[in-house]
Amino acid sequence: MLPGMAGTDPAPVTLVLGDEELLAERAASGIVAAARAADPSVETHDLVGSKVTTGELTQLTSPSLFGDRSVVVIRSAQDLAKDVINEIVAYAKQPSDDTALVLMHPGGVKGKALVDGVKKARAAMITINKVTKAGERLEFVKGEIKRAGRGISGDAAQALLDAVGNDLRELAAACSQLVFDTEDKTIGAAAVARYHKGRAEVTGFNVADSAIEGRLADALEQLRWALGTGVAPVLLVSALAGGLRSLAKVGSAPRNLRGGQLASHVGMPPWKVDRVKRQLNGWGPEGLSRAIQAVADADEQVKGGGADPAYALEHTVQVIVASRTGR
Repeated sequence: MLPGMAGTDPAPVTLVLGDEELLAERAASGIVAAARAADPSVETHDLVGSKVTTGELTQLTSPSLFGDRSVVVIRSAQDLAKDVINEIVAYAKQPSDDTALVLMHPGGVKGKALVDGVKKARAAMITINKVTKAGERLEFVKGEIKRAGRGISGDAAQALLDAVGNDLRELAAACSQLVFDTEDKTIGAAAVARYHKGRAEVTGFNVADSAIEGRLADALEQLRWALGTGVAPVLLVSALAGGLRSLAKVGSAPRNLRGGQLASHVGMPPWKVDRVKRQLNGWGPEGLSRAIQAVADADEQVKGGGADPAYALEHTVQVIVASRTGR
């Protein structure tokens, strides 16, 4: 096995099970980091389930003449072909000593044969529980700020949650930007209020708003600024996805819902519903579908499927703007 693979070090095969994407992503990243800590020269292969071919895993895990060690991460493992699932399950019974295999599966019926098979093979399991309760989301916000070496008051954490909503990626991005924009050891509600009442600095949400509203030049300028200041591409994709999901939710809501009823139905604060309703002008179902697909493609690109995340993001912004009705 990989050097030091005892205790908290990577197991030969690990199944990360759960559909809370951000937390699953972090679990997989933690395994890769542990492998690199054990051996800085370890080679990482980042694969997408739908594109893994029969025999590819065998090739990647075959012993090397030079004793090279590797980590193989397979995302969206529910999309693996049946033959590939059989290959992985067989491999899990007798894994390579030089490879750590990480399988990311959201749960559910699709690809269940993989889950059952690697469980029987006694693979390591990391279960990602869905964050559904308000108290859990508050703790998540506090934890994000603590990870950055700062603190946040209870009322500030609640204010941030009220302003951003329930999506963990959006919350993580907001926490990251808040830490970047403030200097106080403990962030208070006043800082959250200032940040969400219109700051000059750019966040992923600004990029998403500009793109959704058809302001291409603004969106591209803000995107480049955000990338230049260190905002992770995956968080920018998340913001774009969140903005489009909000359009879809509000656009498909029953027409008889108003005010608080509508906000409750779509799971957003009222101020955000009002903004999304304004943004819906100029959007049709076909355009929204194209834009959502473009973001899904970008998500794959920034997670290892492409060589240039910045180009993928710029192309996605252009597709979003072009997908608005009449453009």
